[in-house]
Amino acid sequence: MSESTNDGNTAKEAVGRYGVWSVGLRSEEPALRGEIAEAAAELEQLGYGAAWLGGSSSARHALPLLAATSRLAVGTSIQSIWQYDAEESAAAFAEVESAHPGRFLLGLGVSHAKLAEQYRRPYSALVAYLDALDKAGVPAGRRVLAALGPKTLELSRDRAAGSVPYLVTPEHTARAREILGEEPLLAPEFKVVLKTDPATARALAREHLAMYLALPNYTNNFQRLGFTEDDLSAGGSDRLIDALYAWGPEDRIRDRITAFHEAGADHVALQVIDGGDRNSLPRDSWRRLSDLLH
Repeated sequence: MSESTNDGNTAKEAVGRYGVWSVGLRSEEPALRGEIAEAAAELEQLGYGAAWLGGSSSARHALPLLAATSRLAVGTSIQSIWQYDAEESAAAFAEVESAHPGRFLLGLGVSHAKLAEQYRRPYSALVAYLDALDKAGVPAGRRVLAALGPKTLELSRDRAAGSVPYLVTPEHTARAREILGEEPLLAPEFKVVLKTDPATARALAREHLAMYLALPNYTNNFQRLGFTEDDLSAGGSDRLIDALYAWGPEDRIRDRITAFHEAGADHVALQVIDGGDRNSLPRDSWRRLSDLLH
Protein backbone atom coordinates (compact mmCIF):
# COMPACT_ATOMS: atom_id res chain seq x y z
CA MET A 1 0.00 0.00 0.00
CA SER A 2 1.36 3.39 -0.97
CA GLU A 3 0.51 6.63 0.73
CA SER A 4 0.10 9.64 -1.49
CA THR A 5 0.39 13.39 -1.23
CA ASN A 6 -2.96 14.96 -0.34
CA ASP A 7 -4.34 17.33 -2.93
CA GLY A 8 -7.18 18.71 -0.84
CA ASN A 9 -6.51 22.32 -1.81
CA THR A 10 -7.17 21.57 -5.47
CA ALA A 11 -10.39 19.79 -4.55
CA LYS A 12 -11.43 22.75 -2.38
CA GLU A 13 -10.94 25.14 -5.28
CA ALA A 14 -13.00 22.88 -7.53
CA VAL A 15 -16.09 22.58 -5.31
CA GLY A 16 -16.29 26.02 -3.69
CA ARG A 17 -18.26 26.62 -0.48
CA TYR A 18 -21.68 25.23 -1.40
CA GLY A 19 -23.10 22.46 -3.52
CA VAL A 20 -26.27 20.44 -3.92
CA TRP A 21 -26.73 16.76 -3.12
CA SER A 22 -29.33 14.97 -5.21
CA VAL A 23 -30.37 11.46 -6.19
CA GLY A 24 -32.37 12.88 -9.09
CA LEU A 25 -29.27 14.25 -10.79
CA ARG A 26 -27.99 10.70 -11.35
CA SER A 27 -31.18 9.41 -12.96
CA GLU A 28 -30.76 7.11 -15.94
CA GLU A 29 -34.25 7.78 -17.27
CA PRO A 30 -33.86 8.93 -20.90
CA ALA A 31 -36.78 11.33 -20.48
CA LEU A 32 -34.95 13.15 -17.69
CA ARG A 33 -31.62 13.68 -19.45
CA GLY A 34 -32.62 17.05 -20.86
CA GLU A 35 -33.93 18.29 -17.53
CA ILE A 36 -30.82 17.08 -15.72
CA ALA A 37 -28.65 19.02 -18.14
CA GLU A 38 -30.81 22.12 -17.73
CA ALA A 39 -30.73 21.77 -13.94
CA ALA A 40 -26.93 21.43 -13.93
CA ALA A 41 -26.53 24.55 -16.07
CA GLU A 42 -28.82 26.47 -13.73
CA LEU A 43 -26.95 25.28 -10.64
CA GLU A 44 -23.77 26.68 -12.14
CA GLN A 45 -25.52 29.99 -12.90
CA LEU A 46 -26.88 30.13 -9.35
CA GLY A 47 -23.36 30.02 -7.96
CA TYR A 48 -23.17 26.47 -6.62
CA GLY A 49 -19.70 25.03 -6.92
CA ALA A 50 -20.57 21.36 -7.08
CA ALA A 51 -23.30 18.82 -7.70
CA TRP A 52 -23.08 15.60 -5.70
CA LEU A 53 -24.79 12.56 -7.20
CA GLY A 54 -26.64 10.69 -4.48
CA GLY A 55 -27.07 6.96 -4.45
CA SER A 56 -24.43 4.56 -5.67
CA SER A 57 -23.45 6.49 -8.78
CA SER A 58 -20.58 5.85 -11.14
CA ALA A 59 -18.36 8.42 -12.81
CA ARG A 60 -20.34 8.04 -16.02
CA HIS A 61 -23.44 9.45 -14.30
CA ALA A 62 -21.55 12.75 -14.15
CA LEU A 63 -21.16 13.08 -17.91
CA PRO A 64 -24.50 14.81 -18.71
CA LEU A 65 -23.92 17.41 -16.00
CA LEU A 66 -20.35 18.09 -17.01
CA ALA A 67 -21.27 18.40 -20.68
CA ALA A 68 -23.93 21.00 -19.85
CA THR A 69 -21.61 23.20 -17.76
CA SER A 70 -18.18 24.76 -17.92
CA ARG A 71 -17.13 25.14 -14.26
CA LEU A 72 -19.42 23.02 -12.09
CA ALA A 73 -17.61 20.22 -10.28
CA VAL A 74 -19.45 16.90 -10.07
CA GLY A 75 -18.84 14.16 -7.52
CA THR A 76 -20.32 10.84 -6.51
CA SER A 77 -21.71 10.72 -3.00
CA ILE A 78 -21.13 7.99 -2.97
CA GLN A 79 -20.12 5.18 -5.26
CA SER A 80 -20.35 1.89 -3.38
CA ILE A 81 -17.18 -0.16 -3.59
CA TRP A 82 -19.36 -3.28 -3.66
CA GLN A 83 -21.35 -2.22 -6.73
CA TYR A 84 -18.51 -1.22 -9.05
CA ASP A 85 -15.18 -3.01 -8.94
CA ALA A 86 -12.00 -0.95 -8.95
CA GLU A 87 -11.09 -1.72 -12.56
CA GLU A 88 -14.54 -0.65 -13.78
CA SER A 89 -14.38 2.43 -11.61
CA ALA A 90 -10.96 3.39 -12.94
CA ALA A 91 -12.10 2.97 -16.55
CA ALA A 92 -15.13 5.20 -15.95
CA PHE A 93 -12.95 7.79 -14.23
CA ALA A 94 -10.54 7.83 -17.18
CA GLU A 95 -13.44 8.32 -19.60
CA VAL A 96 -14.80 11.29 -17.66
CA GLU A 97 -11.37 12.79 -17.10
CA SER A 98 -10.59 12.62 -20.79
CA ALA A 99 -13.77 14.48 -21.68
CA HIS A 100 -13.80 16.97 -18.79
CA PRO A 101 -10.36 17.25 -17.16
CA GLY A 102 -10.20 18.20 -13.51
CA ARG A 103 -13.91 18.59 -12.83
CA PHE A 104 -14.90 15.20 -11.39
CA LEU A 105 -14.35 13.84 -7.87
CA LEU A 106 -14.78 10.14 -7.24
CA GLY A 107 -16.59 9.82 -3.92
CA LEU A 108 -16.30 6.29 -2.51
CA GLY A 109 -17.86 4.49 0.42
CA VAL A 110 -18.55 1.08 1.91
CA SER A 111 -22.34 1.40 1.98
CA HIS A 112 -24.08 -0.77 4.61
CA ALA A 113 -24.38 -4.43 5.50
CA LYS A 114 -28.15 -4.34 4.95
CA LEU A 115 -27.71 -2.93 1.45
CA ALA A 116 -24.73 -4.88 0.11
CA GLU A 117 -24.61 -8.68 0.24
CA GLN A 118 -20.83 -8.66 -0.24
CA TYR A 119 -20.30 -6.47 2.85
CA ARG A 120 -17.34 -7.99 4.70
CA ARG A 121 -14.49 -6.32 6.60
CA PRO A 122 -15.42 -2.94 5.12
CA TYR A 123 -12.31 -1.03 6.15
CA SER A 124 -9.93 -3.64 4.72
CA ALA A 125 -12.03 -3.83 1.56
CA LEU A 126 -11.84 -0.05 1.15
CA VAL A 127 -8.05 -0.08 1.57
CA ALA A 128 -7.73 -2.82 -1.04
CA TYR A 129 -9.97 -0.84 -3.39
CA LEU A 130 -7.77 2.23 -3.03
CA ASP A 131 -4.70 0.09 -3.70
CA ALA A 132 -6.31 -1.09 -6.94
CA LEU A 133 -7.19 2.47 -7.95
CA ASP A 134 -3.57 3.48 -7.34
CA LYS A 135 -2.40 0.73 -9.67
CA ALA A 136 -4.96 1.81 -12.28
CA GLY A 137 -3.73 5.41 -12.17
CA VAL A 138 -6.67 7.14 -10.45
CA PRO A 139 -5.02 10.02 -8.54
CA ALA A 140 -5.55 10.15 -4.79
CA GLY A 141 -6.22 13.87 -5.13
CA ARG A 142 -9.31 13.18 -7.23
CA ARG A 143 -11.09 10.84 -4.85
CA VAL A 144 -12.86 11.45 -1.53
CA LEU A 145 -14.23 9.05 1.06
CA ALA A 146 -17.52 8.91 2.93
CA ALA A 147 -15.93 8.74 6.37
CA LEU A 148 -17.73 8.77 9.70
CA GLY A 149 -15.37 7.08 12.15
CA PRO A 150 -11.77 7.96 13.02
CA LYS A 151 -10.06 5.17 11.04
CA THR A 152 -11.78 6.02 7.77
CA LEU A 153 -11.20 9.73 8.33
CA GLU A 154 -7.50 8.96 8.70
CA LEU A 155 -7.70 7.00 5.44
CA SER A 156 -9.35 10.03 3.82
CA ARG A 157 -6.41 12.11 4.94
CA ASP A 158 -3.72 9.67 3.82
CA ARG A 159 -5.15 8.09 0.67
CA ALA A 160 -7.59 10.64 -0.75
CA ALA A 161 -8.24 14.37 -1.16
CA GLY A 162 -10.49 14.36 1.90
CA SER A 163 -13.89 13.31 3.12
CA VAL A 164 -17.59 13.70 2.23
CA PRO A 165 -19.42 12.63 5.42
CA TYR A 166 -23.17 12.04 5.16
CA LEU A 167 -25.83 12.65 7.82
CA VAL A 168 -23.61 14.46 10.29
CA THR A 169 -23.57 17.51 12.54
CA PRO A 170 -21.18 20.45 13.03
CA GLU A 171 -19.82 18.60 16.06
CA HIS A 172 -18.81 15.72 13.82
CA THR A 173 -17.27 18.22 11.41
CA ALA A 174 -15.11 19.66 14.18
CA ARG A 175 -13.88 16.20 15.16
CA ALA A 176 -13.27 15.29 11.52
CA ARG A 177 -11.21 18.43 10.96
CA GLU A 178 -9.00 17.58 13.93
CA ILE A 179 -8.27 14.18 12.39
CA LEU A 180 -7.89 15.37 8.79
CA GLY A 181 -5.72 18.36 9.53
CA GLU A 182 -5.89 21.61 7.61
CA GLU A 183 -5.28 20.63 3.99
CA PRO A 184 -7.76 17.84 3.09
CA LEU A 185 -11.20 18.69 1.77
CA LEU A 186 -14.00 18.31 4.29
CA ALA A 187 -17.39 18.49 2.58
CA PRO A 188 -20.25 17.27 4.78
CA GLU A 189 -23.74 16.73 3.43
CA PHE A 190 -26.53 18.59 5.27
CA LYS A 191 -30.30 18.36 4.89
CA VAL A 192 -32.59 21.37 4.57
CA VAL A 193 -36.36 21.48 5.03
CA LEU A 194 -37.70 24.77 3.70
CA LYS A 195 -40.60 24.89 6.15
CA THR A 196 -41.12 27.24 9.09
CA ASP A 197 -43.75 25.27 11.02
CA PRO A 198 -41.97 22.97 13.51
CA ALA A 199 -44.50 20.13 13.30
CA THR A 200 -44.52 20.10 9.49
CA ALA A 201 -40.73 20.35 9.20
CA ARG A 202 -40.05 17.64 11.77
CA ALA A 203 -42.63 15.31 10.23
CA LEU A 204 -40.92 15.58 6.84
CA ALA A 205 -37.53 15.04 8.48
CA ARG A 206 -38.70 11.97 10.41
CA GLU A 207 -40.18 10.44 7.28
CA HIS A 208 -36.82 10.90 5.55
CA LEU A 209 -34.71 9.74 8.51
CA ALA A 210 -36.59 6.46 9.02
CA MET A 211 -34.48 4.41 6.61
CA TYR A 212 -31.23 5.65 8.14
CA LEU A 213 -32.26 4.74 11.69
CA ALA A 214 -32.14 1.10 10.56
CA LEU A 215 -28.47 1.36 9.50
CA PRO A 216 -25.90 0.81 12.29
CA ASN A 217 -23.15 2.82 10.59
CA TYR A 218 -25.26 5.93 11.15
CA THR A 219 -26.77 5.09 14.52
CA ASN A 220 -23.36 4.19 15.92
CA ASN A 221 -22.06 7.55 14.75
CA PHE A 222 -25.00 9.35 16.36
CA GLN A 223 -24.12 7.68 19.65
CA ARG A 224 -20.47 8.69 19.29
CA LEU A 225 -21.79 12.25 19.01
CA GLY A 226 -23.66 11.93 22.31
CA PHE A 227 -27.15 10.90 21.23
CA THR A 228 -28.84 8.16 23.24
CA GLU A 229 -31.07 5.19 22.49
CA ASP A 230 -34.02 7.39 23.44
CA ASP A 231 -32.96 9.87 20.74
CA LEU A 232 -32.97 7.05 18.17
CA SER A 233 -36.39 5.64 19.04
CA ALA A 234 -39.88 6.60 17.81
CA GLY A 235 -38.57 8.09 14.58
CA GLY A 236 -35.95 10.25 16.29
CA SER A 237 -36.20 12.78 19.09
CA ASP A 238 -36.68 16.46 18.39
CA ARG A 239 -33.07 16.91 19.52
CA LEU A 240 -31.80 14.47 16.90
CA ILE A 241 -34.05 15.82 14.14
CA ASP A 242 -33.05 19.41 14.84
CA ALA A 243 -29.36 18.48 14.78
CA LEU A 244 -29.55 16.69 11.43
CA TYR A 245 -32.01 18.91 9.53
CA ALA A 246 -32.12 22.67 9.09
CA TRP A 247 -35.62 24.15 9.08
CA GLY A 248 -37.31 27.40 10.01
CA PRO A 249 -36.91 30.99 8.85
CA GLU A 250 -34.20 31.76 6.31
CA ASP A 251 -31.85 33.31 8.84
CA ARG A 252 -32.06 30.20 11.03
CA ILE A 253 -31.32 27.90 8.09
CA ARG A 254 -28.43 30.12 7.02
CA ASP A 255 -26.99 30.01 10.55
CA ARG A 256 -27.25 26.22 10.66
CA ILE A 257 -25.31 25.92 7.39
CA THR A 258 -22.75 28.47 8.55
CA ALA A 259 -22.17 26.38 11.67
CA PHE A 260 -20.58 23.68 9.51
CA HIS A 261 -18.13 26.16 8.02
CA GLU A 262 -17.33 27.52 11.48
CA ALA A 263 -16.65 23.95 12.65
CA GLY A 264 -14.11 23.40 9.88
CA ALA A 265 -16.00 22.43 6.73
CA ASP A 266 -14.66 23.72 3.43
CA HIS A 267 -17.85 22.94 1.54
CA VAL A 268 -21.41 21.96 2.47
CA ALA A 269 -23.46 19.74 0.16
CA LEU A 270 -27.11 20.68 0.65
CA GLN A 271 -29.89 18.16 0.24
CA VAL A 272 -33.44 19.50 0.03
CA ILE A 273 -36.04 17.43 1.88
CA ASP A 274 -39.58 18.25 0.78
CA GLY A 275 -41.47 14.97 1.04
CA GLY A 276 -41.36 14.46 -2.72
CA ASP A 277 -39.88 11.69 -4.83
CA ARG A 278 -36.18 11.25 -4.10
CA ASN A 279 -35.57 11.16 -7.84
CA SER A 280 -37.13 14.57 -8.45
CA LEU A 281 -35.18 17.76 -9.10
CA PRO A 282 -36.28 20.42 -6.56
CA ARG A 283 -35.16 23.33 -8.71
CA ASP A 284 -37.36 25.94 -7.04
CA SER A 285 -35.86 24.98 -3.68
CA TRP A 286 -32.33 25.18 -5.08
CA ARG A 287 -33.12 28.71 -6.24
CA ARG A 288 -34.42 29.64 -2.79
CA LEU A 289 -31.31 28.23 -1.16
CA SER A 290 -29.08 30.15 -3.56
CA ASP A 291 -30.84 33.40 -2.67
CA LEU A 292 -30.40 32.55 0.99
CA LEU A 293 -26.70 31.80 0.70
CA HIS A 294 -25.39 34.38 -1.75
